[in-house]
Amino acid sequence: MRNILALSCASAMLLTACSTAGKKEVSSSSSSKSLALESKYPDPGPFKLVTNSDGEELWQSRGETGKRGGTFTVSTFGSGPKTFNPWAAADVESDGIGYLMFEHLVDTDAWTGKPYGRLAKSIEISPDKKDYVITLRKGLTWSDGKPITADDVVFTMNTLIGKGFGNSSRRDVLSVYGKFPTTTKVDDLTVKIHTDVPFVPFLNSLSGVPIGPKHIVEPITKKNMKEFQSFWDVNCDPKTLVTSGRFKLLRYVPGQRAEFLRNEKYGMVDKEGTRLPYLDKFVYAIVPDQNTQILKFYAGELDLLDIRSVKGPDAALMKQREKTGNFTMHGLGPDDGTMFIMFNMNRRKDPESGKYYVDPIKQKWFNNLNFRQAVSHALNRQRIVNNVLRGVGLPLYTAESEASPFLNKDLKQYPQDLDLAANLLKQGGFVKKADGLYDADGHKVEFSLLTNSGNIIRDAVCIIIMDELKKLGIKVNYQPIDFNILISKADHSLDWEAIVMGLTGPRIEPYDGANVWKSDGRLHMFDQRKPDSTGKVIVPDRRDWEAKIDELFDKMATTFDETKRHEYCNEYQAIVYEQQPFIYLYTPLLLTSIKNSVGNYKPLPLGINYTPLGSMHNLEEIYFYSNQPKGAN
Repeated sequence: MRNILALSCASAMLLTACSTAGKKEVSSSSSSKSLALESKYPDPGPFKLVTNSDGEELWQSRGETGKRGGTFTVSTFGSGPKTFNPWAAADVESDGIGYLMFEHLVDTDAWTGKPYGRLAKSIEISPDKKDYVITLRKGLTWSDGKPITADDVVFTMNTLIGKGFGNSSRRDVLSVYGKFPTTTKVDDLTVKIHTDVPFVPFLNSLSGVPIGPKHIVEPITKKNMKEFQSFWDVNCDPKTLVTSGRFKLLRYVPGQRAEFLRNEKYGMVDKEGTRLPYLDKFVYAIVPDQNTQILKFYAGELDLLDIRSVKGPDAALMKQREKTGNFTMHGLGPDDGTMFIMFNMNRRKDPESGKYYVDPIKQKWFNNLNFRQAVSHALNRQRIVNNVLRGVGLPLYTAESEASPFLNKDLKQYPQDLDLAANLLKQGGFVKKADGLYDADGHKVEFSLLTNSGNIIRDAVCIIIMDELKKLGIKVNYQPIDFNILISKADHSLDWEAIVMGLTGPRIEPYDGANVWKSDGRLHMFDQRKPDSTGKVIVPDRRDWEAKIDELFDKMATTFDETKRHEYCNEYQAIVYEQQPFIYLYTPLLLTSIKNSVGNYKPLPLGINYTPLGSMHNLEEIYFYSNQPKGAN
């Protein structure tokens, strides 16, 4: 499942156009690749299941034995999480906090990329690949002491996810041909999940589903969808949160920090039987901007600058300060996310106000293929990589980033070409005059461009976009706004014209993008259709190319032949490359910096999750060599 990024990230897309004339390939930055340091650790093999004296079945950690204690501090910038309800979360920060507090049935192994049991002890797949019999470990409990059972799994799958409570993106990536799997209880610790057709990425998609406590959440779902959306919001009493993950919320100070305490009932131990996680507390500090993150790390107030926190402009200086600063930098290669500019192609009216979400005059521009292609050709992605990312990134033109094994490498990059862009605008009916660009009806072309404030990378990118489009006569009114307001516009009010934004990407499974690319997807942001009162999304006006992408994703999900899957994935990328619903910009290279006082930190490209879990796929194993106070290097 893809999600919205508050931090800098990216990818890019290509366009192309109908006209291949004048299109040239551009090479990637070699200096960028040189900074993509490899972090490799020996594969420790599968987790071992052990049973303690109370009969609890616990996973045994695979890292070195550490010791308990200490407060681990990471940070984000902006306004902080929107919710502590992981099923309602639509942004990376809020969803990532869910990864701290709630366990999933399965997860993806950071070394192999294959799914393995977390709450699950075993998974049996029927010969026809339609039934999954999943058995939970014995003795697992929620943080309030109640047992974790098959009833919790059935409720989560059939009600929370299946009926689309909160963010329905998880339903999108678990559905194929419009049908969601059915889950039935076999016994107190066993469920059977049935898919109507063999579903290749099913277990991978299941790894994104946090299991919820039925005894706490079910009463809320019996009210209505709106009530659920505000359940466990940022104003809730932390004591009401009943969790199963590594940590539980202690307190939230809006705009400052979220503090978490170790969950003493977490179902994992080290090789000596010590209950994990090792850390006493985990603090997610909220700072005003990216520069403050760097300064706090240098000052010893943060233990880790995680993925997307180390910016290109800071990377070289930070590398020079590694030894004196007593920290180590790690490179994890290209990000799997995508950074893009998108136009609001919505052609519908708001049923509540009766007014169009987008001015009909501008609807015509944004739905004009020549207009979108012209914008793509007018942008100088290499300038962004060189001047903004300082070489720590790659220009991107495709829907899958270079981190994806499914990247369509036949879709070539091309340089900025203002003449081609101007010609495309002319073909689209636009006329350039002395004072700007006009459409065929005589309207001057001018639109607002939004992104989240506090992100100096995106801020610089937007200024470059303004500058480049001005050369075509297009006036761009740039306005950075609070991230939560930005998300609300893109997700709910739909009253926006153009946005620079980032989405996480599928490092392993391209079907994870179903919530973005299917026409009824919850993050089909360039033309977002809203669910009805029952949570269903009806799409009466999908474009032909949207329908084709819907079909290709369903085929991709139900085809076991890897060659065919690549063909379907290549075809969807080619359509996106042509249609330009997202005009991709760049992919950053992922860097992290960790204090040398931290043990068991083993970042791996396949072990990257939403922040704040981020690169700490084995967070429960992370410990301090000595419990030194913050600021003591």
